[in-house]
Amino acid sequence: MSDAFVRVREFVRSSRSRAQQPTRAGPSLPGFALARRRFALALCLLAPALVSCASLPAAQPRPAQRAFDHPQSTSLGRIVAAAAPDAHSSGVRLLVSGEDALGSLVTLARRAERSLDLEYYIVRNDASTRTLLREVHAAAVRGVRVRMLVDDLNTAGSDESLLCFTRHPNVELRLFNPFPAGRFSTYTRILASLTDVDRINQRMHGKMFVADNAIAATGGRNLGDAYFVRSPKSNFVDLDVLVAGPAVRRLSAAFDRFWNDPLAYPAAQLIHETPRCEGPVSESPQPETNAQGETVEAPDSTPVPSSTLARALKEGRLKMRWDDVRVLADTPAKITGSSAPPPASASIADDVARLLGSARTELILITPYFVPGDHGVALIRALRQRNVRVRVLTNSLASTDAPVVHVGYARYRPQLIEMGVELYELRNQLGTPRSQLGRFGSSLASLHAKAVVVDRRTVLIGSMNLDPRSQRLNTEMGLVIPDTVVAGQVVRLFDDVSSNSSYRVVEDDEGRLRWIGGSPTVPDAEGSEPGASAGLRALMWLLTPFAPEEML
Repeated sequence: MSDAFVRVREFVRSSRSRAQQPTRAGPSLPGFALARRRFALALCLLAPALVSCASLPAAQPRPAQRAFDHPQSTSLGRIVAAAAPDAHSSGVRLLVSGEDALGSLVTLARRAERSLDLEYYIVRNDASTRTLLREVHAAAVRGVRVRMLVDDLNTAGSDESLLCFTRHPNVELRLFNPFPAGRFSTYTRILASLTDVDRINQRMHGKMFVADNAIAATGGRNLGDAYFVRSPKSNFVDLDVLVAGPAVRRLSAAFDRFWNDPLAYPAAQLIHETPRCEGPVSESPQPETNAQGETVEAPDSTPVPSSTLARALKEGRLKMRWDDVRVLADTPAKITGSSAPPPASASIADDVARLLGSARTELILITPYFVPGDHGVALIRALRQRNVRVRVLTNSLASTDAPVVHVGYARYRPQLIEMGVELYELRNQLGTPRSQLGRFGSSLASLHAKAVVVDRRTVLIGSMNLDPRSQRLNTEMGLVIPDTVVAGQVVRLFDDVSSNSSYRVVEDDEGRLRWIGGSPTVPDAEGSEPGASAGLRALMWLLTPFAPEEML
């Protein structure tokens, strides 16, 4: 939903920009009104054809596929087995910086020998993604089976490149919960699916990258420049986990459930065009190495950061924390395609609620979209009545990529502060120190990490936001890690960002909200949304009556 909102905003801006340009005949209407009317006319003309062909194609029989089941026969599997203290423990290591995250994924693609399984909500067509997918394609060329599952919400305009990626027989791409018609833009897709709104409003939101069923990365990051701190304009503060051992097999089982679900359509069954495939994606990459023997360059000379994982694998050992890691994963049954609630067994929402409610001394919540709802407020109130310290880091209006969700969050701010919740909102430009987060430079920042820390002993890291959409509409996944060292690392990240790059939101004696900058260079603000433009504040005011909480 947030991505669709951004697309609408970009369209409005681009329409305004185009409308302000002189035309040969001269505009007969005010520029923006002219562009808007043309767009509306085009949609009206297309509507009958789009709606008439909006039904999903008939499911075709296909054999069920399973993850590669002999990881110990691969180099990665043998390294994991040598590092693990026993057969039941899973290794974990945080991927905090975007550079380390991208470098780790590239490393997994280059070291894979038998299988690569990728599941993502968003796959951007930008430099970082192309660099990574070239490595994935190169793995297919050398005989690795590649399965890639992508939610279809954000693939508009990418049909040709998606088909080109599947040229090699070892690559199979499936689109989850697809839009069968109007595929050339987000707007025509939605228009073509107006008779199927319940289904298209439910999305696959999980993220994972699994190599040889031995090592995986999962967490909050999608694939794209902004998630790996490579965008010159705006980047995400995000968090993933590198995981090895039995937890990887449980992640792979979750992947298989979605891969074999009837809503996972082979791309060729939906895309009816002949792609013009050019460029180096089909070539086998020739990696370069530095003086230390580390791979540092992608085939198109786009620099790939050297990762901690690459160095560890080169030495033949993994530096991880080993624990009894639990995998939480929604099942495809959560996406029912109707307004009827899914079976309780299909959702991890109750597991997450139990984990939050188990706090005895402190609960830390890191979430980009925070709309607690009545149940969340009741849970937090019960914790505060037991004197549990509750601290929350979320986006400010200036930093969020989803202003409509901020509307839902703002409704709860006074109530949360009154209960004694310590509320922090990320500024749209980071302060210092920020070495853990990577090279943001002068780019804007937005929070995208999703993590929970309970009593500084147990951590939940995954794809789930603390809002109604993640709870009810999207399928989510996460890792529960019972480790005080990992918990301490997340707490330090929280303290760093909340102290140096966020506002503390409080109420004054007269009940007015105040944003405390926490630094002499960041002035305090009162009664407003600091850093947000007047236009954005006005938009939030306009959206408030039209933002039903169950859709946020």
